[in-house]
Amino acid sequence: MKAFLILEDGTVFTGKSIGSTKENISEIVFNTSMTGYLEVLTDPSYAGQAVCMTYPLIGNYGVCLEDVEADRPWQSGFIVRELAKFPSNFRCEGTLEDYLIKNDITGIEGIDTRALTKILREKGTMNGMITTDENYSLEEVLPRIRAFKIGHVVLDVTCKEKKVYAPEGDLTYRVAMVDLGTKLNIIRSLQKRGCEVTVFPAETPAEEILAIQPDGIMLTNGPGDPKSCVKTIEEIKKLYATDVPIFAICLGHQLMALANGGDTEKMKYGHRGANHPVRNLKNGKVFVTTQNHGYMVKEGSLDREVAEISYVNVNDGTVEGVHYLGKNIQTVQFHPEACAGPLDAATLFDEFMEMMEVSK
Repeated sequence: MKAFLILEDGTVFTGKSIGSTKENISEIVFNTSMTGYLEVLTDPSYAGQAVCMTYPLIGNYGVCLEDVEADRPWQSGFIVRELAKFPSNFRCEGTLEDYLIKNDITGIEGIDTRALTKILREKGTMNGMITTDENYSLEEVLPRIRAFKIGHVVLDVTCKEKKVYAPEGDLTYRVAMVDLGTKLNIIRSLQKRGCEVTVFPAETPAEEILAIQPDGIMLTNGPGDPKSCVKTIEEIKKLYATDVPIFAICLGHQLMALANGGDTEKMKYGHRGANHPVRNLKNGKVFVTTQNHGYMVKEGSLDREVAEISYVNVNDGTVEGVHYLGKNIQTVQFHPEACAGPLDAATLFDEFMEMMEVSK
């Protein structure tokens, strides 16, 4: 069945329908990872977006369900050059196309993903529609596409009630996690270091979080514009005022900056992939990192007496990490827990363990 990707600037790509055949309007972004498509599909940070995978062949190792980052996929759409029909892997539990159909995700294959990526790099991220309607009218659909907004999607992806995850082995620390759209591997990374992890919904009052007397607090990744998380930012201000060590990733990193008078802004096309180099400004060490964000902390927006930049992106110099002065608080824009992806920055979880040990 034919399918069409219509961008808000009027560009149309024609391909073949994969997955669900329902019409879908979303924000169109691209990811440069060669592997990890299942992790990408199930990353809650992609809520409200359709992802174009720049690597030309996707699905060749099928679906391995132990790799998922959430209990369901969160992407609105999936765009590939070629979808592997006959996957081969000893862990394979099914084809990617069947997975898209089962989870009602609209997809398109057979388009020139390189051309699409060039458009997004030159013009910036834009909205788009995937449809199988061959009789579509640009005059009718373009206003709808341009009017689309992702909205406050953190409330969609966060857990609905408190959950407790037991540690692997002996208990070392109790961590309170504010779930802004967490990836399961963040929880696993803490569990394997002996942490009991209590996960709270995004807008949980700080008093309720502090009531469990955590040794540390984790602010997770998540989707959408950080400035839409008004209530969560107010609660983070209260958490900041305590002496409890805090480690924040991605959206959590942005919200901590906003809670301290900083500013965030939307990037032209964001960072999404598994090969982004990040430099530690203290020792000069470079991590290769996995990233997925369309917003960033604006350089120079944080008071130098409150915070200092700790990491920067080697490619474009954007802020990738912040250390808050006089506080046991470290935040990073990249994903130290990423799988599949580089594990260079996994040591940041060990640094979080040290922060909790020192504060005891």
